[in-house]
Amino acid sequence: MEKGRDRDADSGLHQHIIPVSSPAEAAMEEEEITEPSRSLRQKATEVIATSLETYRSKPFSFWLLLALSSGAMLTAFPASSLLSRLYYTDGGQSKWILSWAAVAGWPLPALLLLPLYLLGKASPTPLSATLCFWYLLLGLLSAADNLMYAWAYAYLPASTASLVAASSLAFSALFGRAIAKNRLTLSSLNAVVVITAGVAIVALDSGSDRPAGVTARQYALGFVLDVLGSALHGLIFALSELVFARVLGRRSFHVVLEQQAAVSLCAFAFTSAGLAAAEGFPAMRREAAGFRGGGEGAYANVMVWTAVTFQLGVLGGTGVLFLASTVLAGVLNAVRVPLTSVAAVIWFHDPMSGFKILALLITVWGFASYMVGHSTVKKTSRS
Repeated sequence: MEKGRDRDADSGLHQHIIPVSSPAEAAMEEEEITEPSRSLRQKATEVIATSLETYRSKPFSFWLLLALSSGAMLTAFPASSLLSRLYYTDGGQSKWILSWAAVAGWPLPALLLLPLYLLGKASPTPLSATLCFWYLLLGLLSAADNLMYAWAYAYLPASTASLVAASSLAFSALFGRAIAKNRLTLSSLNAVVVITAGVAIVALDSGSDRPAGVTARQYALGFVLDVLGSALHGLIFALSELVFARVLGRRSFHVVLEQQAAVSLCAFAFTSAGLAAAEGFPAMRREAAGFRGGGEGAYANVMVWTAVTFQLGVLGGTGVLFLASTVLAGVLNAVRVPLTSVAAVIWFHDPMSGFKILALLITVWGFASYMVGHSTVKKTSRS
């Protein structure tokens, strides 16, 4: 029996036909209705069972360390960005001093290595000429990267600087393909395009959030250096992967801590030399004397906490990478971008225009696209 309306060609009248279902058809329709709900219940049960199995497969110390590492990423990195902007807001002027403070906390990963060595759970990696060369090169690039970001935070609001710095994921994907031969999927390319679009939107809206006393030329310089710093960050990430794969030949937690301590030490040495040649360490005392909000005490607090939060953020990221996956690290990295932007709006009263909100949403979407693609590739390779 045909359902619907049949048009009589001769009379032009509409005849309404009422469908009558047989008992068999009714049973089939009822089964079709209940099948999706049953399928959803089964999927929910499977997800819960898998989650419980994953939780029980790891000791409590694992989840505690993962929670601490995730918390460090979500708090230390935004705090480091906000402290960088606070340094300039309260009277700091030296880009060299701020970049020096970022790597002054290099002893933190070294201190974490000592218990591993003393307890015999790990042995120091032998230094070779090749490994020393890579540590020096990565240290030099890190020093240049920190200096570029220091210039960016001098002229950009913290919310804008954090949004632009999110483009480092796009550069990491591109350099990872070119140097480390990582697979570049369609989702990764989509993430590159989307994040680039977000940065372009921020650039088009540059007139709405320029800080007081910053010229259009200085704002443009800060924007360009922020992008270049993000590109350099992506290059450093790809080169680090290359070192692990071809020079060290292994990748364990203590080896990554060694690399972080060595690279931070080299960056600290290069930055200290640059600071001594450009302005001299006495410039810190001059800045501290006129620092608003408490003078030398407040200045020392900003310097110390900048060093601590930067290293804690890197340590947290390292912990997430080795305890979980790069996907979770990407999720947390995506979450910290809006956290930094919202905190900057609350703390520094940064303007949050419609264009910047749109750029924020697009950036988070780009991160999500990259993570979904990376997770899919990982599952495919396992199967």
